[in-house]
Amino acid sequence: MGQGPTITTIAQRAGVSIASVSRVLNGLPTRQETERKVLAAAEELGYVRNAVARSLKSRRTHQVAFAMADVGNPAYLAMLREIQPVLKAAGYRLVLHSTDAVVADEIEVLHSLGERYVDGLIMVPLRVTEAHLAMLASARAPVVIIGSVPEGTPVDNVRADSRTGVRLALDHLHALGRRRIGLVNGPLDTVPGAARGAAYREALGALGLPYDEELVEIGDFYRAEGGRAVATLLDRVPDLDALMCANDLIALGALDVLRAAGRRVPRDVAVVGMDDTDLAAASWPSLSSVSLGSAERGRAAAELLLDRLRHGEREPRLVTVPPHLVVRASTGRAGAEEPRGDAP
Repeated sequence: MGQGPTITTIAQRAGVSIASVSRVLNGLPTRQETERKVLAAAEELGYVRNAVARSLKSRRTHQVAFAMADVGNPAYLAMLREIQPVLKAAGYRLVLHSTDAVVADEIEVLHSLGERYVDGLIMVPLRVTEAHLAMLASARAPVVIIGSVPEGTPVDNVRADSRTGVRLALDHLHALGRRRIGLVNGPLDTVPGAARGAAYREALGALGLPYDEELVEIGDFYRAEGGRAVATLLDRVPDLDALMCANDLIALGALDVLRAAGRRVPRDVAVVGMDDTDLAAASWPSLSSVSLGSAERGRAAAELLLDRLRHGEREPRLVTVPPHLVVRASTGRAGAEEPRGDAP
């Protein structure tokens, strides 16, 4: 019996390189014309009996992409820890993209869905632009967005409830007797920055506290940038007695700056973060934080995507994960020990 078709014979029949055949058979991005030639040659030679070729012919790669702003952010890692096992159990591999929250990179990820290197995409965009919405409306594969998108956007959507989360934090600080409550936020042109800024103002009003622009500082969603924003705010408002931080990384930067300034936490300044990441419990002092259900959002997104892949067309679904406040030492949990001056 003669030898069956190989990558070499497929390359010869298609008139392309062996490397090009390998890329096609492994589901990697390839020019559509090259892919067409390789699949046609593989079918002529009987290679379609191979499971990989059958998968390519059916336009399924059994891969799903997860695109997030920063692979080092523990909130995204919490999502990833839930997304991966859900997809793996269904026979899918996960491809990761770290976009650094660059809109052009996110648009390129959406555009590349047309190359069919994955069967679907879970994306966490910090900004949602008109370009995002146009690409989502014409996406060539199912997409699930973690974060808020405008009503009517034709994708499945998993959201946090930042509005309630900020209110939980400010209610807690107010109940502790704090009245000079500052906000250290991320950029206001981002979805979370805009939502948390509006929620802060609304929560102050509900508590009967005036909104004071002097108490608000805009930085970025990273520890170092958050620390710089906190330092600026402390210089401007030395009688600050509490900080609401837009995520845990900013809050950790706040703890760094407060410690260096000799301000005791929580006696002088109480601090609350958002996301309730693993770092919150491990910090010194341990950080009170609003859990936005990162793990739950990741799991819900994976389940929505699998349902879409299995059943095809249906109305887009919205899942909102409720927040809850986890109280720890940074706001004076009962029995919590304040850090000494030589604490790490």
